[in-house]
Amino acid sequence: MNKIRKVKLTLKSRSTTEGAGVRLKRAFGYADPSLDPFLLLDDFHSDDPNDYIAGFPWHPHRGIETITYILHGKVEHGDSLGNGGVIEAGDVQWMTAGSGIVHQEMPHKDENDPKLAGFQLWANLPASFKMMEPRYREVKKEQIPEVSINDKVKVKIIAGEINGTKGPVEDIVTEPEYLDVAMDPNSELKHSIKEGNNVIAYVIEGEAYFDEDNENLVGAENLVIYRGGDHVLIRTTYKNVRFLLISGKPIKEPVAWRGPIVMNTDEELRIAFREYQNGTFIKY
Repeated sequence: MNKIRKVKLTLKSRSTTEGAGVRLKRAFGYADPSLDPFLLLDDFHSDDPNDYIAGFPWHPHRGIETITYILHGKVEHGDSLGNGGVIEAGDVQWMTAGSGIVHQEMPHKDENDPKLAGFQLWANLPASFKMMEPRYREVKKEQIPEVSINDKVKVKIIAGEINGTKGPVEDIVTEPEYLDVAMDPNSELKHSIKEGNNVIAYVIEGEAYFDEDNENLVGAENLVIYRGGDHVLIRTTYKNVRFLLISGKPIKEPVAWRGPIVMNTDEELRIAFREYQNGTFIKY
């Protein structure tokens, strides 16, 4: 069909506090049909350890996947499956909570280089997978391929495929694509995305036009929500741009969401929190 997607909406990320007192920017944090299957995208970046050192102590998740992508600094993690380690710049932590997992994410403080930067994305799971066995994937930066679309556009492929090169994260039920795109000034990217999937972009730095109309330059810390189509077209002018391009197959199911747990009904939420309180939350 070769229909270029139009920008439906752009949103400026908003400051908020999460975890034990981590200051971050929230691109979005709500269930919306145009964002489905994605629920939340947080942007954390600061040169001040006081903004992030309190971290995210032990907490539960059920019914979702959390995807953490580190651009700078280090974050130590541990979970109820027995996984533990440190994700560093360029690494990805893809955690499928399924029926229930308890984990923590604690940033490291480096006196010589105090900067921490990265993103956390929440992806919903359909009802038939919400109580699946939890799993954890740690993807090192060396495992993430980078392809050159041309001499001005480079893309790191975390999930998805470009010109026959696949990202390391596969077998995800919502068929997500997660790309880290860097474009030089006066460059263009035309990228195909399956018709029917929802698409968002989040600008990390620089600015670009995100559809063919060339009406509104979108700058850093802004979220782009797309309309339907089977391609996106991004163009730069005299500045470069770096952004996340994320898409996935919508689930189209009711969402019942409270805190770190996302189910389909309020009763399922009550059961989850009751199980967490009485010690029967972890199934595996």
